Amino acid sequence: MNISKGLIIAVDFDGTIVEDGYPGIGNERLFAFETLKRLQADGHRLILWTYRHGKKLDEAVDYCKANGVEFYAVNRSFAEEDSIEEVSRKIHADLFIDDRNIGGILGWGEIYQMLTNESPNQSKPKKKGWFNF
Repeated sequence: MNISKGLIIAVDFDGTIVEDGYPGIGNERLFAFETLKRLQADGHRLILWTYRHGKKLDEAVDYCKANGVEFYAVNRSFAEEDSIEEVSRKIHADLFIDDRNIGGILGWGEIYQMLTNESPNQSKPKKKGWFNF
């Protein structure tokens, strides 16, 4: 799946960016913030899309900011959108990254590879010959 730049990507918090520790904040999932920052650098807009609200939501937003990720919007389609209690919280996004997907959450490295079609740079092991034990 090689996708174009400039997508809106909704990302869950608990179980996706961090291990599920709700109502606390679990440990960061491996490469989560590195991947999110790279997606932003690639020109994608990220929305934090989470069940959290009130103080618990503020804690999640602050945690992400402390780790270098500020979202385009939080629990809404765009930052300026007014929240209306009578309207569903469903948001508009091109992609959703959530641990509740069928099959669960992939690793953040795999997610980035799927979105960009890039393979990690892996050095091949040196072949051992007669003189290179």
